[in-house]
Amino acid sequence: MSGTGRTDDGHGRLGTVLSNLAVAVGCVLFLGGFAWGAVVYAPYTVPTDSMSPTVNAGDRVLAERVDGGDVRRGDVVVFTDSAWGDVPMVKRVVGVGGDTIACCGDDGRLTVNGKPIEEPYLRADGASSLVGADGKAPASAQKFTADVPEGQLFLLGDERDTSMDSRVHLEDPGHGSVPRSAVQARVDAVAWPLDGMIGRPQAFASLPGGVSSSGPLPLQAGALVVGVVLILGGAAYGPLAARSARGPKRRKASAGAR
Repeated sequence: MSGTGRTDDGHGRLGTVLSNLAVAVGCVLFLGGFAWGAVVYAPYTVPTDSMSPTVNAGDRVLAERVDGGDVRRGDVVVFTDSAWGDVPMVKRVVGVGGDTIACCGDDGRLTVNGKPIEEPYLRADGASSLVGADGKAPASAQKFTADVPEGQLFLLGDERDTSMDSRVHLEDPGHGSVPRSAVQARVDAVAWPLDGMIGRPQAFASLPGGVSSSGPLPLQAGALVVGVVLILGGAAYGPLAARSARGPKRRKASAGAR
């Protein structure tokens, strides 16, 4: 008998095998994607609006566990430093060891090693209530210059009016920077509300070291979705096949009764 013959209950053997295989593969993808995500990512709740509008107070974010040495300019990171209160904080890296950070240039923009940085993640009307004659606000109402020591990171919030960031610690050792070892994770996405991935600012790409690569979250999410589809599709095959098989039986029974 062929492997594609029919079983006594009307189900195609090949279809049954494929449906079982789909469920098995779906379970592997779903559980594997979930486990992979749990190992690589950690959830955090953002307590303040200092990173608005990128991340707002109360948002739940997914942050990839990374070594501080892997952090690049433009990354949004979770870090803990005793000089900042010894509690997890979320800020954006704008400078690394050896950089000179200044604000603001003639056009009101932040500069890194003299290069003006376009910051699309700031509010459209600028970062400050101090609007200049050109109708744009500077990237920081506070003018400053800081040299970042090697092995350190200079961090600013995207809400420059209210963020308590490296500008507040300019008189501290390290000119307001924190050690790379203070970084616990890099924020990749806002999980709730579903705002999606947080991109890497391309304005930093031309600087030495470039920007960091995207994390594996899209692959993990894809594995979960495909896994669910396979599980539901495979599980639905049996009832659908049984229903389709009952149709011919009913027609034959009706014909025989005539």
